[in-house]
Amino acid sequence: MSGSRPDESNRGSRRVVFLSFPQVMLLDLIGPWEVFTLANRLAGDHSSPYELMLVSADTSPTIPSGGGISMVGHRSARHLRGAIDTLIVPASDRAWMADTPQPYLAIVQRLARRSQRVVSICGGAFFLAAAGLLDGKKATTHWSGTSDLADRFPQIDVQADSIFVKDGDVYTSAGVTAGIDLALSLVEEDLGQAVALECARHLVVFMRRPGGQSQFSMTLESQSAERDTVNELVAWASDNLSGNLSVQAMAERINMSPRNFSRVFRDEVGQTPAAFVQQLRIDAVRRRLEESDESLDEISAGCGFGSTDSMRRSFQRVVKVTPSDYRQRFCNRS
Repeated sequence: MSGSRPDESNRGSRRVVFLSFPQVMLLDLIGPWEVFTLANRLAGDHSSPYELMLVSADTSPTIPSGGGISMVGHRSARHLRGAIDTLIVPASDRAWMADTPQPYLAIVQRLARRSQRVVSICGGAFFLAAAGLLDGKKATTHWSGTSDLADRFPQIDVQADSIFVKDGDVYTSAGVTAGIDLALSLVEEDLGQAVALECARHLVVFMRRPGGQSQFSMTLESQSAERDTVNELVAWASDNLSGNLSVQAMAERINMSPRNFSRVFRDEVGQTPAAFVQQLRIDAVRRRLEESDESLDEISAGCGFGSTDSMRRSFQRVVKVTPSDYRQRFCNRS
């Protein structure tokens, strides 16, 4: 693994430890690692702000990944000494096990006690949950596992649609690439917005991704619909948000009765046509608020809302803040 080496040259740096279990999910690990590596390069001084360490949860420093690639960490967890600024636990194929081995939980608990911040990526939340670190806290995980996390650990307030969640000194992210979003947020917290934004530009990602993770489960599920006509309709609707997207109009477009269309769409996509269209439009409003100087009237018309008041009511019901407040918080323009 590249990045800053754990040696004397990094004394004073924030120590970021990636605790990796066997069958670790590669992108859960590599994505956030690259964010911190970039931050070290872009910080603008001669010292690296982060000391990155890859630590094996097993006795051997060798870490097999779920993708068939093995890595050699800097050391095993049993030989790790000293304080930790940020402990990061990526997912592994074992994260979703109903009975996580007690030695693994003991390692998580022991390192967490020495850490200023504890972070999980994707299914790594299950390791934190089994270790009792999420009790009474808000948390999230990959959209496919949020129901399981809530069922197995009812003491956790699961935020199913969040890209990442911060609750005190514990941070959890949604699936896979959401670990990059969370790592960028940590860099912003530590080093400021300018460095985090430059990291995002180098990685060609949003610094603040618009929308929640339900948009990905929703869109991907719709793209995997068995009927090509439904896939084509979803793509067309996404490109024609200002047009007539009523049930009647969409049903006519694929030559179905409104009643049959509603049934087929719900079976294939997992949502009613009306709920799906509203989510598409709200996501489009978010992007325009973040990235454009358009007025609320222009955004409302461009995204297919009948009026600015209608857009404002829908937006506040879904996002829990007004469009104006959202723009003030998340506008990405210089």
